[in-house]
Amino acid sequence: MYFSEYSECRLCARSCGADRNSDKLGVCRVGADPVIARAALHMWEEPPISGTCGSGTVFFAGCSLGCIYCQNATISRAAYGKTVTIDRLSEIMLDLEGQGAHNINFVTPTHYAPSIIAATRIARENGLTVPIVYNTSSYDTVETIRSLDGTVDIYLADYKYTLPRTAAAYSHAENYPDVARAAIAEMVKQRGSAVIEDGIMKSGVIVRVLLLPGHVAEAKLSVKYLFESYGDTVYISLMSQYTPMPGMPAPLDRPVTQAEYDELVDYAVKKGITNAFIQDGSSAKESFIPPFDNTGV
Repeated sequence: MYFSEYSECRLCARSCGADRNSDKLGVCRVGADPVIARAALHMWEEPPISGTCGSGTVFFAGCSLGCIYCQNATISRAAYGKTVTIDRLSEIMLDLEGQGAHNINFVTPTHYAPSIIAATRIARENGLTVPIVYNTSSYDTVETIRSLDGTVDIYLADYKYTLPRTAAAYSHAENYPDVARAAIAEMVKQRGSAVIEDGIMKSGVIVRVLLLPGHVAEAKLSVKYLFESYGDTVYISLMSQYTPMPGMPAPLDRPVTQAEYDELVDYAVKKGITNAFIQDGSSAKESFIPPFDNTGV
């Protein structure tokens, strides 16, 4: 299906202008047709997203941010996945709901936003009832987020960096803090305070702060910004699950220590944050990386 937004693509803040409709690859390394590496129930999201039955995750190939420490590099660099039509994407959504998914969770979705909007419309017309989760790095333009109003029920957004120098070093995106702040502001404007029923989120915004080793001070700045900007309107997810990939420079060559994570959690508590998620020691040791084997595609 043809979407004009792919002809001179500016869906993410790279604004590369690639004509993806003509099979030109953008910075995201993919063309216009959705490429999916996995579509299955997933139990390792925040509690009101995974619930008791799992989140219906759809893992897209490609990524416009390209963090050097990416845990999903196999698919984020578009090295693996299966091309699907918009109709097939809508069928996958219905299949996941049929398996008991509490929601449909689009992972790394920015570069396929127009396709997601179209597929969701078809799925809704064919009986889809569960919420749509937009699981993003937040390197989205405000215009892209605005286009999702009426399609997305829950924004599951990263706030990776507060300092431009860190964003430049680890994601080659010095403008990430400004871009993410603007994108998150639009998400909150759309969805407002969270709606949770019987322990399952129906609408709202969760912002994730992934603690990187040696970066407790910056993570505190991120938490401070989010809480002072939005109070308890958004849920803040403090993540300790960083997994070092081979060849990482120090300090990214090691996991986060328990002392580092405890310091961040203590800071959040002292700030008065109540709407938050934390990871205990056992959960942080689990594998959050599913097999990318075209399951469900």
